[in-house]
Amino acid sequence: MGSEHSDADGGDTTAMALKILVAGGFGVGKTTLVGAVSEIRPLRTEELLSEAGQSVDDTGGVDRKTTTTVAMDFGRITIRSGLSLYLFGTPGQDRFWFLWDELSQGALGAVVLADTRRLEDCFPAVDYFEHRHIPFVVAVNCFATARTYGAHEVSRALDLDRGTPVVLCDARDRDSGKEVLIRLVEYAGRMHTARLLDTVG
Repeated sequence: MGSEHSDADGGDTTAMALKILVAGGFGVGKTTLVGAVSEIRPLRTEELLSEAGQSVDDTGGVDRKTTTTVAMDFGRITIRSGLSLYLFGTPGQDRFWFLWDELSQGALGAVVLADTRRLEDCFPAVDYFEHRHIPFVVAVNCFATARTYGAHEVSRALDLDRGTPVVLCDARDRDSGKEVLIRLVEYAGRMHTARLLDTVG
């Protein structure tokens, strides 16, 4: 895959970088998604799960998980020439939520990853972004052992605001992850434009 960052012809290619959060419950695939789509070696702040955390980290459904993000994951992807996304994967457990306010500063929008086996785990992330009016899409990470639900069923189960996109994805697959990010950028762009028009009108 060739890079389109060069400006050898002397044309004005103003680069734009947008900040995107990747959120969701514990073990839903946030680190996997950032790693799959990032064109740089992703920064990870994972630690081994400890016995002390067993009482607060529900590993049901993800019992083979041995590590957890304790600060953030960071990656970058170029969507097209002049447009890059900086991805910040948030920690999934409630005890690390003090980091969320810091990470969400200046974010264009967020991806809320969901696992239909543990759908209730993404309620806190949905509530967080809805209350702060940060545009987000729900990306259902399709695990092989999970029953398949349609986007409309997931939207209804999460009681999402009308128009909030729900997409099915495979967090391990770069193209699938990139499609999720493109949907988010398009949706967030429409939301920000609508808000600007509201303030003008």
